[in-house]
Amino acid sequence: MSATPNSSFRSEHDSIGERSLPKDVYYGVQSLRAAENFHITGVKMHPEIINAIAEIKKASAITNYEIGLLDKKVADAIVKACDEIVSGKLHDAFIVDPIQGGAGTSLNMNANEVIANRAIELLGGEKGDYSLVNPNDHVNCGQSTNDVFPSAGKLAVLKLLIKAQLQLERLYKALVAKAEEFDDVIKMGRTQLQDAVPIRLGQEFRAYSEAVRRDIARLEKAQDEMRCLNMGGTAVGTGINADEVYLRRIVPNLSQVAGLRLIQAFDLIDATQNLDGFVAVSGAVKTCAVNLSKMCNDLRLLSSGPRCGFGEINLPPRQNGSSIMPGKVNPVIPEVVNQVCFNIMGNDLTITMAAEAGQMELNAFEPIIFWNLTHAVEFLTYAVNTLVDNCIVGITANRERCKAMVDNSVGIITALTPHIGYERAADIAKEAIRTGASVRDLILEKGILDEETMEKILDPYSMTQPGISAKELLTHPGQNHTERFHL
Repeated sequence: MSATPNSSFRSEHDSIGERSLPKDVYYGVQSLRAAENFHITGVKMHPEIINAIAEIKKASAITNYEIGLLDKKVADAIVKACDEIVSGKLHDAFIVDPIQGGAGTSLNMNANEVIANRAIELLGGEKGDYSLVNPNDHVNCGQSTNDVFPSAGKLAVLKLLIKAQLQLERLYKALVAKAEEFDDVIKMGRTQLQDAVPIRLGQEFRAYSEAVRRDIARLEKAQDEMRCLNMGGTAVGTGINADEVYLRRIVPNLSQVAGLRLIQAFDLIDATQNLDGFVAVSGAVKTCAVNLSKMCNDLRLLSSGPRCGFGEINLPPRQNGSSIMPGKVNPVIPEVVNQVCFNIMGNDLTITMAAEAGQMELNAFEPIIFWNLTHAVEFLTYAVNTLVDNCIVGITANRERCKAMVDNSVGIITALTPHIGYERAADIAKEAIRTGASVRDLILEKGILDEETMEKILDPYSMTQPGISAKELLTHPGQNHTERFHL
């Protein structure tokens, strides 16, 4: 249907045919067809991807003006339209579903049409008058979906990784602070959920912080994977239809526009074909999720109770835990982090399979990769944020409970093994379990060691500090355990 002067619709055409669109929309016919074809998630494209593709279009317009392929008036209008998008405007005009066929062509054309129509408007024309600014000839000049879309995905993921790293650094500092706060709290360590040997609560939190520190390093390395772009490669990496000077300038200009350190891939064909960089990033995010989930498992166990569980730490009470059991408070923050981590692990499998499924010169499954990876990184960021603010910083130790469990544990018999032998120690342990008597009482009752010697061997710090043996304690009876700890 053709639009009449008084109509509220305008008519556009593409290679498939003519369509009627609402007169005032910024998207065009190709966006409309994509929206009709791909109603999958029912949500909008991730805003970071929209902003990233606008930054790419801006950098391309600047570059094409520099080399004489766009006149200043058109280039300036495109740049201004892109700036508006990056500022948060016009996002509603991006109507294509995040999961789409066509390797991202629908999003690229959606961006081309929105930017073109806004640029037309800025030049005083009416939307749809592509003689002023054309989505393909002007906005998409020197580009292909096959270099624009993966580059937009990388920019978006890079920005999200930077935000995630900031939250992980906060978590690392919070865990280190708790490690220092709890350094003097002796508790029982456990292996296979059975009593093992004493450990300091601070040491457990220090171990959590070290895992997070490694995750921060992995995310820093993952960011480098996202800095390498195939811009200028166009359709298959050969750079067809891209000016030679454009090829050299586009990535430096994009670096300046985006405010990020970016590099052009050494082999643009490889960078267009292969998506292993996204798999590497997803792997780093998944590894972080594994560490976080394990830590949250521990926090839930350590805080279990309050009367009938471990009860060694207290998590901050955040909300009522039951609609039927009065006074019950659940570990809701570790629980939500666990769930986010499960989701990230599942996303990683999807990303891996999609990257593997590429064929020949292009991978058609980038949309599902970007959908899963942007959400994985973003959810990780939100989860770590609430973990720090609503859980870690407010954890307290039940010091007396920890001490009582150490005193009543059979695990301390391990420290006596070098002095009384493994078999004898095992007999004492079994008798203690069978009778309920303490290891200390049985050792004294049987006259195996005198009390002074036994207490020196069972010095709690000597059992939690590597490099200080019980024999050294016996030969240096006057040395203070606190002094030894700070050596």
